[in-house]
Amino acid sequence: MLIAEPDASLRRLLTRRLETEGLAVTAVDLSDALDALEDSRADALVLAVSARSEMLSAARERTEAVVVAMLPTDTQHPDALDALEAGADDFVVKPFSPRELVARLRAHLRHRPVTAERLVFGDLVIDTACREVTVHGDLVPLPAKEFDLLAFLASSPRRVFSRGQLMEHVWGVDAAVTTATITEHIRRLRNRLEKDPKRPRWIETVWSVGYRFNPGGSSDAGRGGP
Repeated sequence: MLIAEPDASLRRLLTRRLETEGLAVTAVDLSDALDALEDSRADALVLAVSARSEMLSAARERTEAVVVAMLPTDTQHPDALDALEAGADDFVVKPFSPRELVARLRAHLRHRPVTAERLVFGDLVIDTACREVTVHGDLVPLPAKEFDLLAFLASSPRRVFSRGQLMEHVWGVDAAVTTATITEHIRRLRNRLEKDPKRPRWIETVWSVGYRFNPGGSSDAGRGGP
């Protein structure tokens, strides 16, 4: 996730708040927003602009990520709608609570589909259309929820998800599952995919936080454990 905001203190505040939600955040000055966007794989962009800013249109042309505009205090609601027409997916008007921003971002990211039909990471290929996984060209049969979990993690490489977030995104908020369910499904995925499940290439444990998918598949980068 990329935050572009000219106020350094607000950048720090938003970064801390979003990171407590398990989101990987890069924060830059507004003047560096477009360059940073070109260099990142951010799945969301939070941009401090006016409703009619040309930067919104420029950002929309450069990314398919969720774009949320942070609009100035004096923005009236009819004017704020211009931000949506310029390419924003949503907006907040300053001053806003970080909780509101987090809620809006999570709502958009939760319902954002995986657009790529084939996720290719070296010798690991995830075909979301056929719901098939191959490693070194060999088909690896996966139960439905294990496939859903793998595809969800792989669709946001390097992004860290807590067990609670994985429960919500993959199983749904009303599902009768626990964090132990996540741990067990990760263990089974590693046993099916990894040459050495205790030193996983693909699904890394981020201690005290959760899990992330490592697109590089470096055998030295992963961490074992629950």
